[in-house]
Amino acid sequence: MTKRAYNFNAGPAALPLAVLERAQAEFVDFRGTGMSIMEMSHRGAVYESVHHEAQERLLKLLGITEGYKVLFLQGGASTQFAMLPFNLLTEGKTASYVKTGSWADKALKEAKLIGQTHVAASSEEDKYMRIPDVSRLELPENTAYLHVTSNETIEGTQYQQYPETGSIPLIADMSSDILSRNIDIKQFGMIYAGAQKNLGPSGITVVVAREELVSSSPSTIPTMLRYDTHVKNNSLYNTPPSFSVYMVNEVLKWIEEQGGIDGVERQNREKASLLYQTIDESAGFYQGCVHTDDRSIMNVTFRLQSEELEKKFIKASEEEGFVGLKGHRSVGGLRASIYNAVPYESCRALTDFMDYFRKTNG
Repeated sequence: MTKRAYNFNAGPAALPLAVLERAQAEFVDFRGTGMSIMEMSHRGAVYESVHHEAQERLLKLLGITEGYKVLFLQGGASTQFAMLPFNLLTEGKTASYVKTGSWADKALKEAKLIGQTHVAASSEEDKYMRIPDVSRLELPENTAYLHVTSNETIEGTQYQQYPETGSIPLIADMSSDILSRNIDIKQFGMIYAGAQKNLGPSGITVVVAREELVSSSPSTIPTMLRYDTHVKNNSLYNTPPSFSVYMVNEVLKWIEEQGGIDGVERQNREKASLLYQTIDESAGFYQGCVHTDDRSIMNVTFRLQSEELEKKFIKASEEEGFVGLKGHRSVGGLRASIYNAVPYESCRALTDFMDYFRKTNG
């Protein structure tokens, strides 16, 4: 095999090499069936065993024994932006949102199309370079739920603590940091995530929700957009993205092999610390974008002293085998996405390159 790239793509993103190799070995003949898992019926016992195994493995990693359902859906987190208010924002209710960046804003815009919304807090005035104070939120009495985006992939901010909402369901888009660190899942009514950053390949969206939230949906919304459709059919109402479910299961196995979420979190914090230290000790050559207390351990965003120098950095890094370091087009700058599967060695190689680039261009 040729040398693998230093993959810092924001999504679809790096997958564990061990998972890719296992999938390669099973690709043509899965468990002695003479078929790829992509070729077999989703109603058959072999596929259903993988499907159930992935659900159970995810719940176990999250520390859940009862009261929550795992749904495997399609359409990405972006479909959840609409599906969530369709199901939970019923007449006479208000959906509250915390605006922390590009993805939180997109979720809010979808909800506005469906019902009454309320902005509970926002960091827009600070160009979304921090997480707003959510310790004393005042929510309308008729609040259906409070929605947060746990990690803003584009800006590079991340919640360090989540708001206490009492009886109001707390809903989180965790697309870019699910299973990257420990959370108290019981604090949430629902979390959801597109798989293509920390869970597996694109094409599948994972929802973990309290049973009472998703067991009964309004009869006025389309069948495929009803949570209860997928609960009642165990996410097998229609043909699921079977290969993606299989890959999620393999990634979850890999997380177990790393020591579970504790082990993965330790590695992630080591990687992030390495990069932020290089930025902070560069005497201003590199400038971190986000308020120090709200920095993400998944998406490290930074700038150089000019756009011209940033372009030079991107070109030089690509020549050295680094992929995905250009910031999102909406904000510019530079970004290293260091999801669970990005090895520490890749982050070390990047910091070595950053030191070299600073010394030769400072």
